[in-house]
Amino acid sequence: MTKTRTKKFGRGANRCKRCGRKRGLVRKYGIYLCRQCFRETAMELGFKKYW
Repeated sequence: MTKTRTKKFGRGANRCKRCGRKRGLVRKYGIYLCRQCFRETAMELGFKKYW
């Protein structure tokens, strides 16, 4: 019988608020969205794309 434990630190400790993905997380400014969800919601969050 193995017990599962929650990760307290490291890359796998945080998840996307929207979809739950652990990889490609944008943590800057406390966003905590994966890069795919961030791209879909960036305009609503007030980010603009500059070239």
